[in-house]
Amino acid sequence: MYEYRTHNCNEIRLADVGKKIKIAGWVQTIRDLGGLVFLDIRDMYGITQVVTSGKTEDVDFASHIPIESSVSVYGTVKKRDKETVNPKLDTGLVEIKIEKIEILGKRTLNLPFEVNSNQEIREDLRLQYRYLDLRNDTLKNNLILRAKVLQFLRNQMIEQGFLEVQTPILTSSSPEGARDYLVPSRLHPGKFYALPQAPQQFKQLLMVSGIDKYFQIAPCFRDEDSRADRTPGEFYQLDIEMAYSTQEDVFSSIEPVMYNTFKTFSDKKIVSYPFPRITYKEAMLKYGTDKPDLRNPLVIVDCTDIFDKLDLNAFKHKIVRVIATHDVSNQPRSFFEGMTDYAIKTLKAKGLAWLRILDDGSFQGPIAKFITEDAKSEMIKRTNSKPGDCIFFIAEVPGVVEKLASSVRDELGKRLNLIDNNTFSFCWITDFPMFELNDNGKLEFSHNPFSMPQGGLKALEEKNPLDILAYQYDIVCNGIELSSGAVRNHDINIMLKAFSMAGYTEEEVKTKFGALYTAFQYGAPPHAGIAPGIDRMLMLLSDSDSIREVIAFPLNSKAQDLMMGAPCKVKRNLLRDVHIDILN
Repeated sequence: MYEYRTHNCNEIRLADVGKKIKIAGWVQTIRDLGGLVFLDIRDMYGITQVVTSGKTEDVDFASHIPIESSVSVYGTVKKRDKETVNPKLDTGLVEIKIEKIEILGKRTLNLPFEVNSNQEIREDLRLQYRYLDLRNDTLKNNLILRAKVLQFLRNQMIEQGFLEVQTPILTSSSPEGARDYLVPSRLHPGKFYALPQAPQQFKQLLMVSGIDKYFQIAPCFRDEDSRADRTPGEFYQLDIEMAYSTQEDVFSSIEPVMYNTFKTFSDKKIVSYPFPRITYKEAMLKYGTDKPDLRNPLVIVDCTDIFDKLDLNAFKHKIVRVIATHDVSNQPRSFFEGMTDYAIKTLKAKGLAWLRILDDGSFQGPIAKFITEDAKSEMIKRTNSKPGDCIFFIAEVPGVVEKLASSVRDELGKRLNLIDNNTFSFCWITDFPMFELNDNGKLEFSHNPFSMPQGGLKALEEKNPLDILAYQYDIVCNGIELSSGAVRNHDINIMLKAFSMAGYTEEEVKTKFGALYTAFQYGAPPHAGIAPGIDRMLMLLSDSDSIREVIAFPLNSKAQDLMMGAPCKVKRNLLRDVHIDILN
């Protein structure tokens, strides 16, 4: 019978020399020196070197243990010889002379890849053998970081008087922006549960029920396409809601939580605290996106009115945005032409014009001869440009010009090395539009359908729908949206009017959001909330390029679990139990 280890592999020190101890872990390396065999034993906490006695049978046994087998080692701690000291290990001054080594779990299959090596490994292999991949230090440390961050977040919320409440995983389907994951019901033929895209309705109902300040480390399920910062299956968020609160109350509660978390778990500098606030309109103009990377100092400037007066057909009847790059006189012409190629080939833009400002103040570039002196002076003034700078021009229709300008700004920031990777630059994006037009020209909610319009019912009744702003806000860090939130619409009349403008009848609202529809007629308090994405926070804190690096068992980019074989076919009797038949 296995007796539990007495020490972890990272905690043995010089003070332990002479002690009899027992460790357990995986065999990471074996070095057979003929008369002696050295093994590195690794557990979750670190590595300890062990060495055989000179007995032939011990040497033979130890040298033939398969790498990555699980073993236990019993022996005496001894000081390493000076020439074998390893300063890279916490235990590098000592080793264990083996008196007994036992194989607890023998590796009998070939390793699909080396564990804890620097070799590049295909992600499909890593995900298929995730339990081996998790033995690697990087992923292991990411999971440890995740656990610590979750505990830290919980403690901060509890200290502020928030009550942790778990909300259901099986719920009803509702139109909340993404496709639902559906679960068929056995007891109710033809009916389905949905996995919650977020606890949105439940947390609002908690406010109606009298829970004053709620939080939860909430699982959310959305059938979405994968991105580097988005997993196609489940993700987790720090979900909070506050009764009798305003937008400012939410800001004052969550901003220090974000600041303290990033300050505690990273050595990177937080550029500004409190976080700057940028309206949605300003963000779209200056950065072309509602999730700007403020580490990039480049800004986008509107020059449409200037080009309306110039004889440039490519710029006629277009929105014209410009980006000035400063102190680029040392860049060769190929740099500027390379940006044009990037815009055309990668962004599928029609082109990307540019003008360099020479030492004598003249312009050099493909469209220089079309720029009048007045236009030149005005552009230099608006962009605060000077000799040695370059101005890039993006001309397109609304909705397209912002995306192109944002991408050009990001690429310029990378190619000119303007982004400080040792900083976190947070901001709030506020005052989102309540509605927008979809591709069919139909009015729909632009953000969260449960948000309170600024101006209340009067704004909905009297203003152009596209001019109505909502009490909606996001937290953005380094170009990644970490959080969305809003002051909620708790008034049934305002709710019905807003949904009617988006094409919903009262009966549809009652059907799709029946609990809220009814609950709001029982004296609902004003309330507001927010939900920072934990996986994205961890992605930034761990300097990971993909969100999958901070999740223990993620789906791949095609929404597959290669390790467990999900999604999978199931036996027909299981389908019959839930009243489903597969036609093909």
